[in-house]
Amino acid sequence: MRFTYLATSLVFFFLGPHVTSAFEIEGNHIYPAPNGNLTIKIISTADINVFEPIILAFQRAHPTINVDYVIASSTELMKALYEEGGEFDLAISSAMDLQTKLANDGFAQTYSSNATDTLPDWAKWRNQVFAFTQEPAVVVISKAAFEGIDPPKTREDLISLLRDNPDKFEKRIGTYDVRVSGAGYLFATQDSRNSDSYWRLTEVMGRLNSRLYRGSGDMIHDVASGQLTLAYNVVGSYAMSRLSDYPGIQIILFDDYVNVMLRTALIPKNASNPTQSGMMIDFLATLNRRPELVKLTSLPPIDSAQLQENSAARPIRLGPGLLVFLDRLKKESFLTNWVNSIEQE
Repeated sequence: MRFTYLATSLVFFFLGPHVTSAFEIEGNHIYPAPNGNLTIKIISTADINVFEPIILAFQRAHPTINVDYVIASSTELMKALYEEGGEFDLAISSAMDLQTKLANDGFAQTYSSNATDTLPDWAKWRNQVFAFTQEPAVVVISKAAFEGIDPPKTREDLISLLRDNPDKFEKRIGTYDVRVSGAGYLFATQDSRNSDSYWRLTEVMGRLNSRLYRGSGDMIHDVASGQLTLAYNVVGSYAMSRLSDYPGIQIILFDDYVNVMLRTALIPKNASNPTQSGMMIDFLATLNRRPELVKLTSLPPIDSAQLQENSAARPIRLGPGLLVFLDRLKKESFLTNWVNSIEQE
């Protein structure tokens, strides 16, 4: 269910007396601390079931800080901060390009600490955008649907498999609708940079009437329920967190390349509690020191050595290069090509 985040004195921002629309949220939960006397307001793309253990662990370390946690899609998060002046203390998103644009255009505060100094250079930008996870984009398949079939190891394998078995995959492939999903757009543009096979794969998925989604969670659920045979470009951490609930799914990391998304946090320019926001950033930046929390959330912490062990890993780099596909003309061109490929008659 989706909610409209209306601008009133009871919520986070005020747009004036003539507001007709506002950004949409997917959920909101308040976490009172044991001795809470101050509240930080977080807007995040991470589902509550994924991020809640982090909030509770943070409050055990900082028992005076309440957390007001709002979930929104990456595009709605961008709308809230960039267009509507939403007042939040921390913004957490899987859309690295949109976070980079917020910082580049003056919507983020600068912050540094001993904890952020330990992050590798590729995991932070201008001391404004800080990565705290490295999450691969994966394929999720139904074990039952793939019985007797070798799962694909590369995108070329997947293209051949789909072409040779149209009856098995017709209307049973899931992928992001990149027009509405910031993470989906990020993965798609990176795919187009890494391999020419991306556009051929998109055309094949289009001919098979693939189903389009806003987020990974629904794709994973529909693979597990048998509605989909496979889902392409799913956020790997979400899939890992669902394995115990959905034993009928299997996660595939391709051998040709694996895009690795960095989930990032920034302090918005109009944050009311930047000091406490910095405490949360420090907590996130040291996630690699909290193995019990990593296990609970299935969020892989920043780890340069782990990336080097997988030669197929392609970490998406923070920095101005991410702004290329946010250029209005480039984005319009990319989306036009994508729509023509995925929505064939």
